[in-house]
Amino acid sequence: MAVIEPIEGRYVYLTIQGIEYRVYFEEAGKGIPIICQHSAGSLGLEWRHMLIDPDIISRYHVIVADLPYHGRSLPPESVQWWKEEYKLTKSFYMDFQVELSRALGLERPVYMGTATGGFLALNLALNHPADFRAVIGVEAAETAGTATLDTFYHPNIGNDYKRANSMYFSAPTNPEKYRRAITWVSMLTAPPVTKGDMNYYFIEHDMTGKCQQIDTSKCAVYLLTGEYDPTSSVEDTIELAKKIKGSKFAEMKGMSHSGMAENPALFKTYLMPILDEIAKNSKKK
Repeated sequence: MAVIEPIEGRYVYLTIQGIEYRVYFEEAGKGIPIICQHSAGSLGLEWRHMLIDPDIISRYHVIVADLPYHGRSLPPESVQWWKEEYKLTKSFYMDFQVELSRALGLERPVYMGTATGGFLALNLALNHPADFRAVIGVEAAETAGTATLDTFYHPNIGNDYKRANSMYFSAPTNPEKYRRAITWVSMLTAPPVTKGDMNYYFIEHDMTGKCQQIDTSKCAVYLLTGEYDPTSSVEDTIELAKKIKGSKFAEMKGMSHSGMAENPALFKTYLMPILDEIAKNSKKK
């Protein structure tokens, strides 16, 4: 008998900042909703293991969308998008998560993002605490520092650069089959998109002096960082957690930049205690 995974894929139309987008999303499970956001220059495939884990989807409703311009979420048809350089902005990024939740009728979902999506967790906790019961920032950071964005999209750089870059970001101790799979996923994004995503990552995301304003009594904050991640160090995340009163941090031993994809079993051991705590706290309210 054929193996059929319990994932349902559909499209939802979202109007964000006056423009309509046809957004592809996958979902599985029942219970507390969890919106999972992929990283820069990637797509929802990063979270594929979450969508089929029986321990998770038996208690939680997992939603994974491809951000517009990524994967199956094509650029909008109502505007001449090709006449402008694609740039992911903080305001659009936040509005997307809120509109997705509202369109799907979710009741204060958990937001979980990785890397660029992990950065956004901080912005959502600060600016939209009423819309999310908790945020989980995977590889989050107060700021990313500086970089030359042309590094991510230039005529002299081939698509194999993405493969090599992704391999560099993965932990050497994780299963080879998963490390190779995530490098393949990183190559599926349209070339200009990674550079455009980095506009948020390096330019617009800066929580310096703002983290202290996050109220974790309104929106709980959890931080997970892999010990091998070269972009968001464990030490920096510890300092970040200290600035967010009531936040909780865990170092993910043996993991790196895309733990949920490169070692889903190990990532799960760090995630489940957080989800259990969120579920317990949700029952109290």
